[in-house]
Amino acid sequence: MTHITQSTAYSRTVCYMKKEKKGRYHVLFALYLALLIYFLFFAESFRESTPDYYRYNLIPFQEIMRYLRYYHSIGIGRVCLNLLGNIIGFAPFGFFLPCISTRKLSFGAVTLFSMEFSIAVEVIQLITRVGCCDVDDVILNTLGGMLGYLCYWIWRKYKHESEK
Repeated sequence: MTHITQSTAYSRTVCYMKKEKKGRYHVLFALYLALLIYFLFFAESFRESTPDYYRYNLIPFQEIMRYLRYYHSIGIGRVCLNLLGNIIGFAPFGFFLPCISTRKLSFGAVTLFSMEFSIAVEVIQLITRVGCCDVDDVILNTLGGMLGYLCYWIWRKYKHESEK
């Protein structure tokens, strides 16, 4: 009887510890989303200067190719900020999503969620006319989510091996 009680107590402790760690990931994910929303919709210094009319791009790879083709006149800093910023900016989404999920998420599921969230952001930008609605941002953001999941997968594999 004592063995069962000790085993149950241990299971409850382990379960509590896992919930506590998940709670940390929820907080980190919420902070990440708050920062992402701030940079996407409120930080003027990170947006391109917009003309008096609203611009949007619905042709895949058009803006990516423009940035790569005219990097010398656009400036390498702005090119990196746009292209790498969209990828790196969404990598935490792909990393934290499986951390906070109550079920195991596959690479495909995280890719789909990253794309859906990015589309939602772009639609909000289109409706509010804040920033620039661009299908290339969806492509780059989705790549960022995929990269984040890859980092999560490596981290989980390393963490699992170190616990053995």
